[in-house]
Amino acid sequence: MSNNETHTWPELAIGLYDQLTQRNAEIDYNFENLEVAIPSSTDPAAKRAEWKLNGGIRVTTRNGGAS
Repeated sequence: MSNNETHTWPELAIGLYDQLTQRNAEIDYNFENLEVAIPSSTDPAAKRAEWKLNGGIRVTTRNGGAS
């Protein structure tokens, strides 16, 4: 097993945040009646939480030196 593998949702979020902040990224998402089943763990038989999204999400990052 490699140290670069992601095993939990927090690890995934941290890795994504690290990648975005290194690139000064800005990402806009717009959803219309999107339904997602979010697993409670990486186990294939994990229970799922139903999320329904209708609207936008903006993720903007800047490094500490950016204005």
